[in-house]
Amino acid sequence: MPPTSRSKTKAKKEAAVLTANTMDAIAEYIQKAQVNKIIVMTGAGISTAAGIPDFRSKDTGLYDNLQRFDLPYAEAIFDIDYFEERPEPFYALAKELFPGKYFPTKTHYFIRLLHEKNKLLRNFTQNIDTLERISGLDGDMVIEAHGSFASASCIECDASADMDEVKRHILDSNVPRCDACKGLVKPDITFFGQSLPKRFFKRLTDFDDADLLIVIGTSLQVQPFASLIDNVPDHVPRLLINKDKAGEHQTPHHGFDFKWKYGKKRDALFLGDCDQGCEKLAELLGWKDELNRLHSKGNEKLKAQWDAEKLAEELNEKAKIKDEEDEKANTKEEAAVEEPEPKKKEDAEEEDKKADAKDTKDTEKDTEKRTPDKDQVAKKDEIDALAEELEKRLNLPSNEGVSN
Repeated sequence: MPPTSRSKTKAKKEAAVLTANTMDAIAEYIQKAQVNKIIVMTGAGISTAAGIPDFRSKDTGLYDNLQRFDLPYAEAIFDIDYFEERPEPFYALAKELFPGKYFPTKTHYFIRLLHEKNKLLRNFTQNIDTLERISGLDGDMVIEAHGSFASASCIECDASADMDEVKRHILDSNVPRCDACKGLVKPDITFFGQSLPKRFFKRLTDFDDADLLIVIGTSLQVQPFASLIDNVPDHVPRLLINKDKAGEHQTPHHGFDFKWKYGKKRDALFLGDCDQGCEKLAELLGWKDELNRLHSKGNEKLKAQWDAEKLAEELNEKAKIKDEEDEKANTKEEAAVEEPEPKKKEDAEEEDKKADAKDTKDTEKDTEKRTPDKDQVAKKDEIDALAEELEKRLNLPSNEGVSN
């Protein structure tokens, strides 16, 4: 007689009872119960090994190192009202955090390995750094509860923005604006005062189907993300990998119960570095070599890709500069053809001297033409005297008093 759905459920519950509150017991459960619907919840702690600070760690956390932005309070950098008034601090931080210079950690590759082993149901992450995607994990497997740098849009008209343009503005320390309405463009990161993405709420039903919950690198202090640990069925085992205990509560139905106070025997704890925890779990499952290979080859490929992109950008920038220089040179040549080249100062002075000398000579000639010389005056006087003498001898009357 085939087993009923009730008996199947009972069998699952019996298999889900852990033998200890340790990672070893979780590995044993994965192997024996043929677990293949694992939900992984992740926080900023899984990216610290990549060089990205988490938010709340004392002294090293992001919120402890925002003084240079002169914020009224640390969380203001992710407050939508403050962003609308003063977007510059967020974009200065975004320039530091922007994807393209941080490599995924072993934890990111462990999540990808779960997917390749057909054991991952979904990865719910608080992180905005997109390292899950960069590691090669299919985007459909990732729920970015607080959004990410993967896309951007206008906060006024909601128009989608060209992410390459947004990236260029951010890396050039400029504030991107909407082409349509000139409103502020922001990466689709969920700020305080904004609703979480619709896709986050749509995929919450995944928790009903989960057969294991692994929580890694989060303090579980931000709602509603923190309460998701209670969304899996009551019998489903849960593992926390974190530097400190998190998510513990004092009721049977809310939060972790690592001491098994309420008798469910389903919560396990690994205190330590996220990468170390994932390495240990991979080793217990017999996947250590695969994880190391995936991590090293994946990041080698990314480095080669990013180096090629950087070189292409540098070549494009050099080509752009050369084009601008060529254009300036062509403009100068065209101007030189249209306008005679200005004369040198010495040549101009010499020409001025020649012109002055010519003017002086011409003036002298004109003066000579207008002023008779002494011989001409003497000759005229002699002619006048002869004419007078002739008139006397002929007794001719003078012109005075003669009328016609």
